[in-house]
Amino acid sequence: MAKPFLRWAGSKRQLLSRLVEFWPGGDATYIEPFAGSAHLFFALEPRSAVLGDTNSGLMEVYEIVRDKPRALHEALGRWTNDESQYYEVRALDLRTLCKTDRAARLVYLNRYCYNGLYRTNGKGHFNVPYGGKKSGNLPSLSDLKKASLLLARAELVTADFAETVQNASQGDFIYLDPPFSVQSRRVFREYGPVSFGLSDLKRMRDTLQHLDELGATFLLSYAYCPEGQTLASGFRQVRVATTRRIASSTGSRGIAQELLITNVATHQMPQEPETQ
Repeated sequence: MAKPFLRWAGSKRQLLSRLVEFWPGGDATYIEPFAGSAHLFFALEPRSAVLGDTNSGLMEVYEIVRDKPRALHEALGRWTNDESQYYEVRALDLRTLCKTDRAARLVYLNRYCYNGLYRTNGKGHFNVPYGGKKSGNLPSLSDLKKASLLLARAELVTADFAETVQNASQGDFIYLDPPFSVQSRRVFREYGPVSFGLSDLKRMRDTLQHLDELGATFLLSYAYCPEGQTLASGFRQVRVATTRRIASSTGSRGIAQELLITNVATHQMPQEPETQ
């Protein structure tokens, strides 16, 4: 069984047992426009899929894992979990690296950076600090080979969410997990200035309505907030509790409320109890 090989801020690993209940199974094509670490994709192992993201470096990693898992593993073997080496690898000029080495660099930095964050500065340079010795291990060759076999079933696209779902059709299953954009509070932006933001909320709402009219099934994860309620209007919504691990201050971390928004009419799920 393949498993995710990346850490990713905002991944839905904690909610997988709830998310998988929405999957229709069978020959449904799985489409995920905000791929991230693709935890749900790896859990479901669909027969066919489309994975997309605006992060071209991330999608290049998936391409290399799919096509060259052994070469990627060999490239990763050059580096160890060491703070000084981490900053040497982070400082490498992407323009001087081949695709495999670029992918290896991102996998390495993702594993050993602070909390699996992806953040770039104004020049597009990855600038997350070293995360310490307790970040786990790099993926093994066996892990990469298993991921490669599963990714062979997927079309990989570097694109905006609306473009990724444009060829969806009746019976497809679309899982959308955008970075949360909330007017009332600061929310960590993984992808920098071109990340999903408040200006994209209407397009997201239009996309949900379009998918519903097509006869496709969608599931959207979003923060429990006025913006999330607007996206959910007219659709089924379930409120769930999860642990927030990324926050601007330690005191802001803890239990957070999220919405699962769907057009699955037959799905019956009890609402999570209110968290005091």
